[in-house]
Amino acid sequence: MTTPLKARGVTVSLDGRPVLRGVDLDVAAGEFVALLGANGSGKSTLVRAAIGLVPMSAGSVELFGTPLAHFKDRTRLGYVPQRSRAVAGVPATVQEVVMSGRLSHRRFFGRRSRADTVAVAAAIERVGLAGRTRSSLSDLSGGQQQRVLIARALASEAELLVMDEPTAGVDHDNQESLAELLGGLVHDGASVLLVAHELGPLRPLIDRAVVVRDGSIAYHGPVDDLIGEDHAHVHTHDAIPSLPVGLTGEGVWR
Repeated sequence: MTTPLKARGVTVSLDGRPVLRGVDLDVAAGEFVALLGANGSGKSTLVRAAIGLVPMSAGSVELFGTPLAHFKDRTRLGYVPQRSRAVAGVPATVQEVVMSGRLSHRRFFGRRSRADTVAVAAAIERVGLAGRTRSSLSDLSGGQQQRVLIARALASEAELLVMDEPTAGVDHDNQESLAELLGGLVHDGASVLLVAHELGPLRPLIDRAVVVRDGSIAYHGPVDDLIGEDHAHVHTHDAIPSLPVGLTGEGVWR
């Protein structure tokens, strides 16, 4: 199978300051990779550079075997940005935000199709917000807003899900529900690249951890080998209770 993400020698400078220095990063098909590190380490810049949101001064990125500059099939890529950036001042309903995840499926100025409507409804239900489709984003809690952003990515039916600190500001119960949801997606064949400070309930899902420190890769390998590393902020947690894959409904998210 084609590797969803392959980055080599990624170097980024912002305002003349080096942020990333020759970083390599891979995400294999069906793999769940956690990108860890302290604030300012460069981990968010790395994922943004990898999907073309931040310019690189050196290095290369391939998405599904295609050089980033020539990659057009955005339906295969789902991006969940940091909530604080994505929802500030957005005057839209849950359904409208999630529907925006279907734009890459339409032809230029194309009208929404039945497939769009079905995919959006399924994504909203999967994150447990079926009863809030007409609610304004500003009326939702932080955890609910995060779930809307995830639903937008799910609506695109992406094969690679890139998530930038989805658990930031989200309580432990919602983190557990997020872990259940992502576990179901990986079970269905999706690949996940997740940026985080702490893994919490997501920990049992992680195939491989990558630690960024001062713009370089300080570690990549099993999560268990990171216990006690102060730069990774990785802590042990009890395993997630066994739940049916793809469980949906309002009761799943708190």
